[in-house]
Amino acid sequence: MSRFARLTAQVARTASANNVRLASTSTSTSVRSVSETRTEHLIGLEMKYGAHNYAPIPVVLSQGRGALAWDVEGNRYIDCLGAYAAVNQGHCHPKIIATLMKQCQQMTLTSRAFHNDALGDFVKFTTEYFGFDRVLPMNTGVEAWETACKLARRWAYEIKGVPENQARLIFANNNFHGRSIAACSASTDPDCYGNYGPLVPNFDKIPFDNLEALEKAVSNPNVAAFVVEPIQGEAGVVVPKTQNYIARAAEICRKHNVLFVADEVQTGVGRTGKLVACDHDNVKPDILVIGKALSGGTLPVSAVFSNDEIMLTIRPGQHGSTFGGNPLGARVAITALQVLKDEKMVENSARMGELMRTKLHEIDSPLIKEIRGRGLMNAMSINPTPSGQTAWDVCVRLKDNGVLAKPSHGHIIRLTPPLVINEEQVLECTDIIERTLKSFH
Repeated sequence: MSRFARLTAQVARTASANNVRLASTSTSTSVRSVSETRTEHLIGLEMKYGAHNYAPIPVVLSQGRGALAWDVEGNRYIDCLGAYAAVNQGHCHPKIIATLMKQCQQMTLTSRAFHNDALGDFVKFTTEYFGFDRVLPMNTGVEAWETACKLARRWAYEIKGVPENQARLIFANNNFHGRSIAACSASTDPDCYGNYGPLVPNFDKIPFDNLEALEKAVSNPNVAAFVVEPIQGEAGVVVPKTQNYIARAAEICRKHNVLFVADEVQTGVGRTGKLVACDHDNVKPDILVIGKALSGGTLPVSAVFSNDEIMLTIRPGQHGSTFGGNPLGARVAITALQVLKDEKMVENSARMGELMRTKLHEIDSPLIKEIRGRGLMNAMSINPTPSGQTAWDVCVRLKDNGVLAKPSHGHIIRLTPPLVINEEQVLECTDIIERTLKSFH
């Protein structure tokens, strides 16, 4: 049985255990059975009419403010997932929403066939904010990541002098860069790349946090770039154990005239207690990929940053996006980054993350195998419960007790709340986690 099949079965079992009926063929899109709750009805509609490419925790959310969320039944939760680190500025930040509403009434999209009055402000503001010469705006994280790969290849052919169609890209095992064919080609997870072939050629993989393997891989003169997450998110918040790994990896790349590309779609925008995770090692990557929280979780906005030499290898007609750089996304992103700075959310991430890890380390439970992370990007690796239950079951019970979290790889629970979470909420959250874990003993 595949991992997805197991997850789908878990959803069905959990739904049944929580009295959530999955939709039958007679379920109406508009009429709810008298005996159905709204939760049952809405989950049933998804199960009947939607693709089964996700296995959500059985809760239907309808409202969010700051670090809190409410479901359709009115239950309150502390959100410890933060839309996979997309709502760093908190759910529905009033200043971001005000910008969104104002721009919606003026203009949302022009395409890049014309200039718009927001893009110039966006490119100036963001390049100065992150400290780069130029920015190429896109929409989703995987689009920005793929743009970075295309930039690296163009640089390799036009600047480095790699022979045509011979450029190679190096990736770390257990990475997660998205779900496009190229991202699947970079993956080492069979659930990601399986039955999607043929895959993109010249994508090489090496162990994460292994400088010797990196040195050997980039010694090939046809290598264009090493593309890496400073902390691997989907893999379970894997923090490099090697001292100054990112700094040393960047230095190896420079020695071999290879670009160092940082995928900070999850780790960027304050998530790890620094503006970007590379700042922990005082590294400025050759190409920086940012997404998710760039819009405060309101709509897809992503960006690729680099210097003139790399960015200007792409000329008109050679790359683009209809929605990339749209005025709505541009204005929202400026406000999202401004409130991050004005409200000192990066500093709060560092403080609250340290508090969260401290309190989690204080929990006396045989279920806890390891606590790890930086800032408010944390994970709890757990042992199976005495009855053989997994991280999924723990997350379902956490939901029942008022905390939203999601398992990864069967034994890891990621904890990535919005960066606006306060001390009282962190203490409430860790107390719920402690009580929940002890309920399995």
